[in-house]
Amino acid sequence: MLPPTVPTTSPEERRGSSRFPIRQQVHYQVLRRRGIRESGWGQTINISSSGVLFTTTHRLPPRVVVELNIDWPAKLDNRLSLKLVARGSVVHSGPDYSAIEIDKHEFRIKGNSEERGA
Repeated sequence: MLPPTVPTTSPEERRGSSRFPIRQQVHYQVLRRRGIRESGWGQTINISSSGVLFTTTHRLPPRVVVELNIDWPAKLDNRLSLKLVARGSVVHSGPDYSAIEIDKHEFRIKGNSEERGA
């Protein structure tokens, strides 16, 4: 269940791409020029080709660059676990959620060490 402050839709829908209600674990990292400033875990709320709405442990500042690592629900060749790695800027946030506009993204095969949490 989502926290009560997390929107699932906005009153005025301005996006040109369809959003899909994909609920997956996400690890986020706030990036700075000198490395990672902070990181945390959350859950995706919805994903489109241009953005991701996800839960956070606290409010992320607008315009900061964030990298998301999202467990992908489908497997490659029905056997290899995937993750979506997306990077973008925070365009909207609340006390326990943020939305990024995706600048770059790629799918990666999850390694065995990642699945063990190492």
